[in-house]
Amino acid sequence: MAERSTAAVDVADNSGDKPLTAKADQSTADGVAQNRERETDSAASEETQGSGGTVGPGRTMPPELHSGHKLARRYRLEECVTRLDGFSSWRAVDEKLRRAVGVHVLPSDHARARSVLAAARSAALLGDPRFVQVLDAVEENDLVYVVHEWLPDATELTTLLASGPLEPHDAYQMVTQVSQAMAAAHREGLSHLRLNPSAVLRATSGQWRIRGLAVNAALRGITSETPQRTDTEAIGALLYASLTQRWPYEQDAYGLSGLPKDVGLIAPDQVRAGVHRGLAELAMRALANDGATASRHESPCTTPEELVKAIGEMPRIRPPEPAFTAPPEYQRTSYQQGTYGRQAPHPGVTQPIVTPPPPLQSRTGKALKWAVSALLIAALGLGSWQLADALIDQGNKPEDTKQTQTTDGDDKGGAEKKETVKPLGVQGAEEYVVKGDAQHPNDVDLTYDGDDSTYWRTSSFIDGPELAPYKPGVGIVYDLGSAQELSAGTVNLHYGGSRTTVELYATDTLSPSPSALDSMQKLGTATTNTTSAKVEVAEPVKTQYVLVWLTALPYATGDEFSGAGYKQAITDVTFEG
Repeated sequence: MAERSTAAVDVADNSGDKPLTAKADQSTADGVAQNRERETDSAASEETQGSGGTVGPGRTMPPELHSGHKLARRYRLEECVTRLDGFSSWRAVDEKLRRAVGVHVLPSDHARARSVLAAARSAALLGDPRFVQVLDAVEENDLVYVVHEWLPDATELTTLLASGPLEPHDAYQMVTQVSQAMAAAHREGLSHLRLNPSAVLRATSGQWRIRGLAVNAALRGITSETPQRTDTEAIGALLYASLTQRWPYEQDAYGLSGLPKDVGLIAPDQVRAGVHRGLAELAMRALANDGATASRHESPCTTPEELVKAIGEMPRIRPPEPAFTAPPEYQRTSYQQGTYGRQAPHPGVTQPIVTPPPPLQSRTGKALKWAVSALLIAALGLGSWQLADALIDQGNKPEDTKQTQTTDGDDKGGAEKKETVKPLGVQGAEEYVVKGDAQHPNDVDLTYDGDDSTYWRTSSFIDGPELAPYKPGVGIVYDLGSAQELSAGTVNLHYGGSRTTVELYATDTLSPSPSALDSMQKLGTATTNTTSAKVEVAEPVKTQYVLVWLTALPYATGDEFSGAGYKQAITDVTFEG
């Protein structure tokens, strides 16, 4: 696993006063000492200095900041969102332009004041709309403050990941736009060094924005000898988190759980089932970019420009098809009798409803109607009885060769029925992969070798039991040798105790394409909590190739092959014709 960069592991802007680098530790101590000295001086001379008086010759005490304080007679501070290491960040209002802005404020004698000003002015010159823009960078009244855009309608990636991983198309858009933006910044000599889920925002339009270019790192005194590699690794961490909802380091950060201890950097598809294979590969190429990349991955990406090139070589990921919404049911409109063209009032309203008078009908008419109804019912009953009696007589004739009887099973008809059920042999098999990596394709022949002690197994997944929507399923296609009438399939399993769902499909080839699953003929489904599942086919189907497809896996403890998780293994498969 690549060595962790400073930017990849430090904490969020509002995470308190625990910076993670040695430089930041020293800066924190300096900032606390300066604050204490400033508070002491302020308390000692409160009566003489007011809001901006002098303390000693040649030194001006900065004013105390609070909600309502105004900078440059223009920026009114509203809410402090971060107070850390001698500086503070505020949500403010630009009263001149009547818009919300963000403001970073620190004393002009702060150890990092000069570098913050330089970083803010450099970022302001970039003018790239993919970055949150720096609007002003000023030093006055013993304060340095940086004013930037405030995007109230944008959502942090941290918030988006709180409800689950991103859809593949959203993750693809995020990594594409962030990589392109950082490549443009590095061409101008600018780096971020604190690119994390709190610094990446998605606007309501779907555009991704990056805040804190150069400025966030300058505020915290973060530097890097390899800024391009640091930012590239950070982009890889963002993509990894978007695909798995896990932070790719051991420490928990940004509301995400870290990876298990002492296992190193593991591929995204080992963390969560159904991860997009191309995006998972891209995340690993960006994260493990120091030459220690596993052999299964392609060459590492060490700069945002290389990452942009790698994304361009991938097949484009299209957005999901919009879900069809059924139109509302037709509501019949009733009209009140006598008021044609005007809708009758609803019975629930206070407006009185005029009830039409009942039709006039004499007692003789009612009696006649009931008499006719009784005669009709009697006639129908008599006719039905006569018809049934005729059918029974016809069925009892000795010359009726089509008569069927229930026997004890020793007659010739029963023997012929039993002979129609026969076992079907398996001539070959191949693992079928729709999304993500294959499971154990070299072990598929162990599922029809007649030995219950050998088996093909799936990977062990952290989330479950349902594999969808991250992975439609895992399974094996079997070759019956020739087209056969298939009536059932029995799948013997290694793990029991909780739910396993098995589906059978008829397919046209031993190696169908990943997209062929939707067009296959589904034969049946079985769900079991035991180690055996039999799938009955309602109507026998003639096919040569049968797909055994697992869509839900039970939770099992660790064994000699894998740790605890949602997994299953097939020991033996038989088919009946």
